[in-house]
Amino acid sequence: MAETFPTDSLSNAAREVLRLDVMDAYTALVPDRSGSEAAKTLLEKLNEQTVVNAPVRSQSDAMSLLAGLWLWHDYLGESHSISQKIETGTGSFWHAIMHRREGDFSNSKYWYARCSGHPILATLAARADDIIKPFPADKSLLKLTAAGWNANAFVDLVEQVHDRPDDPRHKAAIALQQLEWRTLFDHCQRSAV
Repeated sequence: MAETFPTDSLSNAAREVLRLDVMDAYTALVPDRSGSEAAKTLLEKLNEQTVVNAPVRSQSDAMSLLAGLWLWHDYLGESHSISQKIETGTGSFWHAIMHRREGDFSNSKYWYARCSGHPILATLAARADDIIKPFPADKSLLKLTAAGWNANAFVDLVEQVHDRPDDPRHKAAIALQQLEWRTLFDHCQRSAV
């Protein structure tokens, strides 16, 4: 993930998790293995109080940060254990992402439907257009932002290209996946403290 984003509210330990294996983290659409053991060791020490460096204002958003950090390093089971306990639109969003990344595409769509009014969707659609524009016109890409962010169309795209790295849309899907993660994670940071 070349672009940086604010991490001011994160604890030093959470920032360290983000720095580990930065070139490899979150680059698989459907990972076939978990990520860094060093990240796992650090993540196991974090909780909703220690993931941020200020008093927690929203317990669910602090927990969501943890779900996101586990996903960052492809620990889908650990992320799932956290996100399924968060009964908010943000928890459903992380839950949807986790199921998409495990290749359970229909279940992912179910969870996306539970967060269809999430506040990051407009931002995500606007920023996604910047990623999509350089690629040749393709219906599967154009559907993503034709009427705001279309999570179901994104799930369909990932299903089509996750095992086809030579497909030009594969690169777009990875960039969009990373944008989605960054946007949701940033929202959680702002809401947690």
